[in-house]
Amino acid sequence: MFTKTESDMTPALPYDDQGVPVSVKIRERVKAARQRFHSNDNIADFIQPGELDKLLDEVAGKMQGVLESLVIDLDNDHNTGDTARRVAKMYIKEVFNGRYVKGPAVTEFPNAEHLNELMIVGPITVRSACSHHFCPVIGRIWIGVMPNEHTNVIGLSKYARLAEWIMGRPQIQEEAVVQLADLIQEKTQPDGLALVMEASHYCMAWRGVKDMDSKMINSVMRGVFLKDSNLRREFLSLIPR
Repeated sequence: MFTKTESDMTPALPYDDQGVPVSVKIRERVKAARQRFHSNDNIADFIQPGELDKLLDEVAGKMQGVLESLVIDLDNDHNTGDTARRVAKMYIKEVFNGRYVKGPAVTEFPNAEHLNELMIVGPITVRSACSHHFCPVIGRIWIGVMPNEHTNVIGLSKYARLAEWIMGRPQIQEEAVVQLADLIQEKTQPDGLALVMEASHYCMAWRGVKDMDSKMINSVMRGVFLKDSNLRREFLSLIPR
């Protein structure tokens, strides 16, 4: 006959996550929600108050190890003494901030005047980093919108804010413009949407073939821009390149 021992009857203690890296806690929340967390995904919904600063500390500690593995004398080199923390702050708070914070607030207004003429915004300067080498991607974006009477009107500066949020992650250009197009489409609901991005990629200019003059240009066409070749030509002809 099985008899319970005193240890069997001891109530289970609550899980103690003290000492668990904050990156592990965030990752487990994302996995539990069955959400993707690729380099160009936003994970702000899974970060609790105060954890971003802890994540910065964690990245700084690991970056210190990278510098040590590069055989840099961090004790005596006055130029790199605080480099690990500076790099961590740059990643978390600046160039990859679009992964860790919620999207910018965008006030939407009804199209009271039933505007239905082509509108172009740009060039908007964008800065990102390629997800292959974490080298800078610097470029410009033009956005064309063909509204209808049901389209939401947003302020011109909001297009730049949305672009900054999407580009503030490790990206590849082809995916970045699609993400931005999806977001603007969701916010404005136009009849047509067109985006063109032109950028210099420092993974090609700074390393590899070291070609300083090459640029990448790509576009996304939605709705009437995709169906109406005359409208598409009008948009492309009005871009001052």
